Amino acid sequence: MKTLSFTVGLLLLLTVYCAAIPNAVNEIAPGPCCFKFFMGAIPQQEIVFITKTHSRCHKKGFVVSAANGKEICVKQNVRWANIAYNKQLAIRA
Repeated sequence: MKTLSFTVGLLLLLTVYCAAIPNAVNEIAPGPCCFKFFMGAIPQQEIVFITKTHSRCHKKGFVVSAANGKEICVKQNVRWANIAYNKQLAIRA
């Protein structure tokens, strides 16, 4: 019975932990890291903010904050994302 209770407790703890990690962006890392990437395009007017993933992330990308409140990961080699990022840098400078 102790083994069953321990196993159920461990499974419950693991389920809660996994549910707390977002699908696309890992917020436990030293900065945002992406594991899944959106392959489409996001219209410029829908982009609220765009930032690069942390330098220690295995996969380089941009985290796009959209007008609907979602954070979307996009690969750094995507042309429209680079244009949006550079446009944001020019505005902030």
